[in-house]
Amino acid sequence: MSTLSSAAGRPAQPGSSGGLIRWVEAGAHALLGYLDRRAAIKKLRGLDDRALRDIGISRCQIEAAVGGALNPVMGKFP
Repeated sequence: MSTLSSAAGRPAQPGSSGGLIRWVEAGAHALLGYLDRRAAIKKLRGLDDRALRDIGISRCQIEAAVGGALNPVMGKFP
């Protein structure tokens, strides 16, 4: 005769703290990315038009350049 423990028939309960930790981690990662982009935009806005032209962007393209819109391959992994 075989015996089953009462826990054997129940599905595993996912840890509620694991999902919360991943959610907080994703939010922190997104916030740090946002702050990095804002710092890059601020630095580029501090450059004069000649320096911007040297790196290949105009003043109106700063936010798009930082976001990767001018070079869609930028930021993609092979």
